[in-house]
Amino acid sequence: MSELSGRRAVVTGGAQGLGEGMARALAAAGASVVVADVKDDLGAKVAADLGEGHGFVHLDVTDDSGWASALTAAVGELGGLDILVNNAGVEITSLITELDPADVRTMLEVNVLGTSLGLKHGLRTMRPGGAAGQGGTIINVSSVAATIAFPGIAVYSATKSAVDRLTRVAAMESGKLGYGVRVNCVYPGLVPTEMGAGLASDVAALGLFESPQAAVEGVVGLTPAGRLGTVEDMADAVVFLATDRARFITGVGLPVDGGMGM
Repeated sequence: MSELSGRRAVVTGGAQGLGEGMARALAAAGASVVVADVKDDLGAKVAADLGEGHGFVHLDVTDDSGWASALTAAVGELGGLDILVNNAGVEITSLITELDPADVRTMLEVNVLGTSLGLKHGLRTMRPGGAAGQGGTIINVSSVAATIAFPGIAVYSATKSAVDRLTRVAAMESGKLGYGVRVNCVYPGLVPTEMGAGLASDVAALGLFESPQAAVEGVVGLTPAGRLGTVEDMADAVVFLATDRARFITGVGLPVDGGMGM
């Protein structure tokens, strides 16, 4: 479990849920990790749990200058940057007929703008002449929602489809311009984190399923693997894409959904 020994990583939204799992998995694989999040107390606790050589930075992913400051701080603490995981995201459930423009803007800003700024500053930092300047890898977190038509999450699905397109164009630009940065994304399936559990409750409240449990059973029924995903399933995929085993993989979306989106 030392495939990432000597590598330096930043994980956004790393204070809880999938992001926390990804930060812990990267650290277990040998990387030094900086957790980046708006939730200072939770993020600092995760970093402290990881132990010496890891850290925390405050980051609102929708803030351009905040990105510059956070990555500067992370590079200063870690001595470089090799891995950026753009995980921070938000899901607000709604029927299309009941959409609240404020909720739409929130998802667009966090999921699309936040990922866009992560790509901007990650590439600037890792490319030749950047603060780190040794190349590396960026892994964006999309969703199985980008590949299926699941009720109640139209805007979230649209934003996660945008993450896929951002990933592919960024990979092409990085290659064409000689940045030495691989860019990929993962499509997590439903995981019973706080966000996943909230989605099940929300779609039931909208009358789309009889109960949260029925919603979960509906997802499992659409999944050939016959179960929900786990945080570890998603984190292991991110670790793989960060290692040299994925050295010739860029510009792709990796489904980690038990076959749900095929």
